[in-house]
Amino acid sequence: MEYSQILIERINSLCKQRGFSINKLATMSGVKQSTLDNIMRGLTKNPRLKTLHRLAVAFNMTVSELLDFDELNNYSFEEEEDEE
Repeated sequence: MEYSQILIERINSLCKQRGFSINKLATMSGVKQSTLDNIMRGLTKNPRLKTLHRLAVAFNMTVSELLDFDELNNYSFEEEEDEE
């Protein structure tokens, strides 16, 4: 699974846990709806740290907490680089 897909699933999971729609997340985070839509559709593969920070704050977490989950912790970036 690609890094971007892992991030999409994480955002979806957190939204579901908190009862947020993607639209509500965009409003709460201050991230443009179009930016969040591009992330969620996989068009933006590597969102900026500023964007991740805003999303984390909307979820009442730090960026570290947002990115600290098994699927991402077990992801190998080296394998992705080999594919390029």
